Amino acid sequence: MAYDEGLVERIREVLQDTPAIGEKKMFGGVCFTLKGNMVCGVNGNDLMVRVGPEQFSALLKRPHAREMDFTGRPMKGFLFVADNGTAEDDALSFWVTACLKFVSTLPAKKPKTPKQPKTRP
Repeated sequence: MAYDEGLVERIREVLQDTPAIGEKKMFGGVCFTLKGNMVCGVNGNDLMVRVGPEQFSALLKRPHAREMDFTGRPMKGFLFVADNGTAEDDALSFWVTACLKFVSTLPAKKPKTPKQPKTRP
């Protein structure tokens, strides 16, 4: 699936002064991480945001926001924001800041160690 590369670039600009930000392909798009934890990303034309359980209900009520659902089961603490909700730079910054507020409270993820191939005796 293609994703909005312009939105990805705009997110990079918002996050440019934030240390420890990573970027990787995930969920059929691009995700940004902080210390290994997903912050936000782009899937198609939508912004994926990780806002956590405390902010979730209030932010779900904002225009253009909806539950993030890939499999018929919404992901807790995650929202999609339609492209109309991120068209203005201030709106995009609002969402990215909300994500950083939550994700900065999480412990860093330990890097995954590659699995060793099983050897047969």
